[in-house]
Amino acid sequence: MPEILFISDLHLDRERPEIIQLFLRFLRSEAARCEALYILGDLFEYWIGDDQPLSDLEPVIEALQSLTDSVPVFFIHGNRDFLIGQSFAKTTGIKLLPESAVIEVYGRPALIMHGDTLCTEDTEYQKMRVMLRHSGWQKQFLSLSLEERTQQALQLREKSLSATRDKQEDIMDVNAQTVEKTLRDNNVDLLIHGHTHRPAIHEILLQGRKAQRIVLGDWYSQGSALRVEPNSLELASVY
Repeated sequence: MPEILFISDLHLDRERPEIIQLFLRFLRSEAARCEALYILGDLFEYWIGDDQPLSDLEPVIEALQSLTDSVPVFFIHGNRDFLIGQSFAKTTGIKLLPESAVIEVYGRPALIMHGDTLCTEDTEYQKMRVMLRHSGWQKQFLSLSLEERTQQALQLREKSLSATRDKQEDIMDVNAQTVEKTLRDNNVDLLIHGHTHRPAIHEILLQGRKAQRIVLGDWYSQGSALRVEPNSLELASVY
């Protein structure tokens, strides 16, 4: 049966080798049989530039190279790996997409994105995001040594974790009005995203018609994937 797969928030890191191995098995098995794979951000815990040392992540690069020989793999940047660039894309064979894109999923238009732009009540995060996505900041950051970039990335990660602990849960989730506006602006009734680590299929009534918002799960203790077939879809764990 034809199948399109969507994943996000793997946060691959040498400190969690079991998740790296799980992802490798996924790429070599289910993903190798699908029609297309979409990775909606935060593939890595952090990415300091395409020249960063790969160390334990080298098998991931090799597995992506092998997969893209026969299966198209699309990537949208997340808030941890927004510095993945054309060099990485060329090496792995993945296709970089803009931060949001409307695609056809077996005849149904779907809007895909990482999802962090939907969390508009977290104004502190949104200000930080604007800074980190600015070309001037990125140019300055990439001019630093690998050691300096790694140190800054780890500091930003710790700052993010600390801020998350201090914030109310609902502030870090998507804003319902922003979701509805995003669906209307893109003229779609299906939105697929990650970022919040709250896997679910939400049914929405949008101007009298039914719409869906599908949230992908993270890969901290197990995997998570949205499997879409021509007449069905399933959000399920990956083991």
